[in-house]
Amino acid sequence: MIQIQEINDWNDLDALRLPWSLLLADTRGASFFHTWDWLRTYAQHYGQANEPRILVARHERDIIGILPLVLKSERNRLGTFKTLTYPLDDWGNFYSPIGRDQTVILHAGMQHIASMRRDFDVINLHWVPSRRFDRGRTPRAMQAAGFQANERKDAPSAVVELQATWEDYWASRSSKWRNNVRRNERKLAEAGEVAYVHYRPRGAASGDADPRWDLYDACEHIAQASWQGNSQTGTTISHTEVRAFLRDMHSTAVDAGGLDLHLLYLNGCPAAFAYNYHYRGMVTGLRTGFDANVSRDGTGTTLICRSIRTAYQHGDHTLDLGADFLHCKRNWITSRIFAYSYSHYPLFAPRSQLARLKRLWEARRQRKHNTPTAHRVLDNTIDARARELV
Repeated sequence: MIQIQEINDWNDLDALRLPWSLLLADTRGASFFHTWDWLRTYAQHYGQANEPRILVARHERDIIGILPLVLKSERNRLGTFKTLTYPLDDWGNFYSPIGRDQTVILHAGMQHIASMRRDFDVINLHWVPSRRFDRGRTPRAMQAAGFQANERKDAPSAVVELQATWEDYWASRSSKWRNNVRRNERKLAEAGEVAYVHYRPRGAASGDADPRWDLYDACEHIAQASWQGNSQTGTTISHTEVRAFLRDMHSTAVDAGGLDLHLLYLNGCPAAFAYNYHYRGMVTGLRTGFDANVSRDGTGTTLICRSIRTAYQHGDHTLDLGADFLHCKRNWITSRIFAYSYSHYPLFAPRSQLARLKRLWEARRQRKHNTPTAHRVLDNTIDARARELV
């Protein structure tokens, strides 16, 4: 019989470090955002606003899985709602339970939530990695526990599946695009000296944990000089609202051996960056940018090309370029992987039902603005190609 231990204090997270790491090694589709190291640093910065509801699944004395959840306040025009959700906050693109048998973990976790005193207004499991990876586990587990599983299809993530060799991948791109990339590289070479830097330290356990703040500061400088410097989101790498968090996470990623940083210099000036995390061959893009004041001659395109080639050299299996600006990434990707949200609104909680109606209205409005037919055909083509690669 599976028993659930509930952790409600961030200080108790330390005791889970070893079992978490062991379970994560068997977790399909795991990224750096699933690591204990990421969650611990996240808790240090956002723990006061996010109460832990970490469910530890045990069989006899053995920990067989972990369902990391948080209880957070989310505000909209209807008021403030207590939401039970994953601890990701849109920093990454996908999240899931920790452990090999995610079906068992989800079912045991949902049954535990159903049996406990309700201290939430809404259950909202964001960032569920499509039916291709989740395979319906999440909605089935919610429904088996007596919860609704209102589904919403969220934005797709642009993914490069690093199969075969770089040469095979490069040959699979259109000749027009390959010529475009070569033309950009020639223009940069004509503009001056081009230098490409890739930094992926092995981590503190291997004695390779220099944070190289000079490289991080160069990324910040580029972001500030680009459109990101005027962005109002407050989440880019140069924003003061998240600067302390991202710098601490940089140290965490270096110590854990999870940093993957790419920089392009032109005549000694930082021109473009790609700041990524990696875990066991899964590379996840956090932020990218280029400084148009240094060059407008395809620095971003050149850097992406080199970063993909470098990922092949490291033997990585997936590069997730993120969900934003898909138009700019369409020539690089091999598939689009959709994230889904599954929500439950308690029937006899009027505020929750108001939130449900608001979400239904938003979904209806979104359907009225579906992509044009040509784009849907392209999406279907890419999805078909993705199924072939599975």
